[in-house]
Amino acid sequence: MTILYLLIPLSLILLGLAVWAFFWAVKNDQFDDLEGPAHRILFDEDENDLTPEQRQQRQRAKQKPTIPAENSTDDQEPRP
Repeated sequence: MTILYLLIPLSLILLGLAVWAFFWAVKNDQFDDLEGPAHRILFDEDENDLTPEQRQQRQRAKQKPTIPAENSTDDQEPRP
């Protein structure tokens, strides 16, 4: 029964710490956007997340056709 004299104040201290941690998190905007990260997973590489320069680079890369190197032997030694 005497252990209650220790456990009750200890539980009140822990409760106080939990309440303080909750209000600290609210004050520091930890709970502002709860759904945003879940939605960002669905829209990987969204165009709206890029800067205008990155959008232009991506558009240029899509428009530029890639030419595969066909048997380029300029820098290779002849085979016997």
